[in-house]
Amino acid sequence: MTKRVLSVGQCVPDTNSLVRFLTNNFSVEIDQSDVEVDTLEKMKKQSYDLVMINRKLDADYSDGIELIQKIKESSEVKSSRLMLVSNFPEYQEEAVQAGAEYGIGKNEYQNPETAEKLKPYLG
Repeated sequence: MTKRVLSVGQCVPDTNSLVRFLTNNFSVEIDQSDVEVDTLEKMKKQSYDLVMINRKLDADYSDGIELIQKIKESSEVKSSRLMLVSNFPEYQEEAVQAGAEYGIGKNEYQNPETAEKLKPYLG
């Protein structure tokens, strides 16, 4: 069964790497969003198996953890699992405290353990 992923705030090279990693390991459809407003609109219309939010959104450099908090506080968005994309454990901890799942880093796409880590959401 195909899972739905929303990738939020990745730059073009990171988007390409993330899409390649996800499609090589899972049966997924991937939507993309660049900024908060677009993300919230998409999440009002569609639930996702996983929403992967960059720590700093590339388009406007807004904070991904603040976006996680806004999503969690919104009663208008459909229920979705949220995950921060960041190489820094301290930001992963902040994201978890905000209500996200412990995420993955951009440097982890080549590790087999990363796919295992995402199996509960996308497997």
